[in-house]
Amino acid sequence: MFADHALGFYGDMTKLIESRDFSDWCTEQQNREWVVYAKRPFAGPEAVLNYLSRYTHRVAIANSRLLDVNRNKITFKYKDYRLKGRTKQKTMALDTPEFIRRFMLHVLPCGFHRIRHYGLLASQQKLARARQCLDITPPDIAPTTEGTCDDSTAFHCRECGQPMVIVAIILPVYLPRAPPNMRGKDQVNKV
Repeated sequence: MFADHALGFYGDMTKLIESRDFSDWCTEQQNREWVVYAKRPFAGPEAVLNYLSRYTHRVAIANSRLLDVNRNKITFKYKDYRLKGRTKQKTMALDTPEFIRRFMLHVLPCGFHRIRHYGLLASQQKLARARQCLDITPPDIAPTTEGTCDDSTAFHCRECGQPMVIVAIILPVYLPRAPPNMRGKDQVNKV
């Protein structure tokens, strides 16, 4: 992208237009010790897992939730999970740049993939139909008490109940994502 002159540098970053300066800056960012501040979630780890699970199997917003799209605003439906009962559905209208900024916060970095199931594992109905055609009875998964009380591990095997054992952690090799550009409206109009 840099070689194609597709990157724009503004303000204090104009010095990075030169190839050597940009390369030095990238090397500096890769070698920087990144410290992440993390604190306990207010509603507990279950709420965090519930939130993240909404994005592991699907896109952040489906086309069916978009109500109106025009040059200036995007109107869409969303669920307010803080509300109880049937009135969780709400409508929100955002300026187009703000909508795109929020959407991009949910785009996975290079090297990460969404969880998807294909073929027979795509749904319980397909799997049940395949078992029926092959005349195979579904396996009996009896809950076991062995290993199910280990609270130090978040994930347990559904068949044997044993806690997940981490064998290795392989870190992906990619450049860290930069935060979205938060320029003011007056600067956007000048570009």
